Amino acid sequence: MRIQNSSFRFKKFTVNQDRCTMKVGTDGILLGASASLPEPAQILDIGTGTGLLALMLAQRSPSANTSIDAVEIDTESYHQAKENIQQSPWGDRINIYRARIQDFAIACPQQYDLIISNPPFFINSYKSPQASRNLARHSDSLPQTDILQIARQLLKPHGHLAIIYPTDLAKKFLDHARDFDLFCDRQVYIKPMPQSAIERILLELSPTKYPVRETFLTIEEEKHVYTPDYLRLVKDFYLYL
Repeated sequence: MRIQNSSFRFKKFTVNQDRCTMKVGTDGILLGASASLPEPAQILDIGTGTGLLALMLAQRSPSANTSIDAVEIDTESYHQAKENIQQSPWGDRINIYRARIQDFAIACPQQYDLIISNPPFFINSYKSPQASRNLARHSDSLPQTDILQIARQLLKPHGHLAIIYPTDLAKKFLDHARDFDLFCDRQVYIKPMPQSAIERILLELSPTKYPVRETFLTIEEEKHVYTPDYLRLVKDFYLYL
C-alpha cells in the first residue's frame, strides 16, 4: 500500500516524496521496523527510494559506529532521498549513491552485516509510460537472481539479507536462493486483517545456516483498528501513535 501525501512525517524524521517515483508504503514501514538489526552494523539499502529504510534503520541503531550505504538508480528519487537524509538527525551516518546496484556491487570494497531491500516486484504486467516508475515497480532492472548474487557477494558470513515480497514471489525467491547458498532463517507472514489471506512475507537469509523462525503478523483487527502486535512494531515511528 502506498501513501500518497507529498510528505510523510514520522516522530523523528520527515520523508518528502513529491519527486520520488515510489512513495512511503506499508511494506517499507514493516520491513524497516522489523528487520533484525545487529548493533553496531554496516548496512546496505538496495533501492532506497525516498530514503525510508535507511532512515528507519538509523533511528533504530543509536550506535555512532553504525553506517548505512543507500543506493538509488532514479535521479529524482536520489536527489530527494539525499535531501531527506541530510535533513534528518543521521545525515552523518547515511551515505547515498546514485547508481545501478549491480555496478555499485562490482566496485564495492566492503561487506555488510545487513542488506535490506523493498524491491520492485511486478513481472510481465502493464507498464507505465513513465520510465522511472517502471524502474521502481518492475523487476526487469533488478531481478531476484541479481539481488541474491549481490547479497552472496556483499554479505559477511553471519550477515543477513532482509526483504519483503508478495507471497508467490517470496516462494520463488526462496527457490532461487538455494542456487546461491543463502539460507532462510526468518519468515514473517503478514495479513491485512484476521480473515484475510497472507499477502506479504518478510524474509531474512544468510550465508550461514541458522534455525528457522516463523511468525505471523496481522495489521488491523478491523478497518482502522490496528492490532497490538502492529502497534508495538511501529509505535516508535508513526507520529500519532
